[in-house]
Amino acid sequence: MRRRDSKLKLAAIYIFLILFTAATLYPVVRVLSISLRPGNRLLSTSLRVIPEGATFEAYRRLFTETDFLRWMFNSIIVSLAVTLTGVIFASSAGYIFSKYRFIGKKVGLTALLTTQMFPATMLLLPMYIMISKLGLINSYLGLIIIYLATVLPFCIWQMKGYYDTIPDSLHEAAIIDGCSHFQAFYKVILPLAAPALVITALFSFMGSWSEYIVAAVILQDQSMFTLPLGLKMFQANMATDWGLYAAGSVIVSVPVVVLFIILSRWLVSGLTLGSVKG
Repeated sequence: MRRRDSKLKLAAIYIFLILFTAATLYPVVRVLSISLRPGNRLLSTSLRVIPEGATFEAYRRLFTETDFLRWMFNSIIVSLAVTLTGVIFASSAGYIFSKYRFIGKKVGLTALLTTQMFPATMLLLPMYIMISKLGLINSYLGLIIIYLATVLPFCIWQMKGYYDTIPDSLHEAAIIDGCSHFQAFYKVILPLAAPALVITALFSFMGSWSEYIVAAVILQDQSMFTLPLGLKMFQANMATDWGLYAAGSVIVSVPVVVLFIILSRWLVSGLTLGSVKG
């Protein structure tokens, strides 16, 4: 009887997971299908994954008739800068907060945690005023500064929590063996924190790759637009070019999917171990 009940529960779990997966993948499949439709069938209600008369015309137009490549270049520059800088700052700051005692440590951690209580849009006005006074409106640097200000608090806490799971004896042994504090961090502690570094890099990249609101406020020149702003250009008051919109959405999602696939073996350990201690 118990074995039968366990099989029924397992079957129910599988059915739920299959339905949940199907519901998650359906919008993606629909967008892909729309991007392959010929121009005279964009508003078709057909549920076929590969539409009749499928064509890559929307993708050709996307790369040859729009500034999509320029927008992609802008997004890559901003996202890589935020990711690299975020990993450097978060890994070093998290290490200091985790392994050292200093005046203001608790205040600093509390301040970082407090910033997570407010949505990024709430901080947009003061950040805009600051960036404006620095003369960084409509620039890569201004956008990068705001993105870093929004992602770093979470990343520092994530790294600090992971460093807390690494025994202090490793750090102390490295110091006794003649390493400087930086060498102990760089050669001993940092390699052990690879899963947390992956989470930090992925969070930083995603936070800047797909962000729209801040970019819409900071960037004014169309040549400086990132991909989310560029996709918005295909939507007008009277009509929307759904073919270009869908094709652009598919291309924009590819880097994130590839990153998840490549980094998947570090994701679970990075998220779980980093949340054990705080």
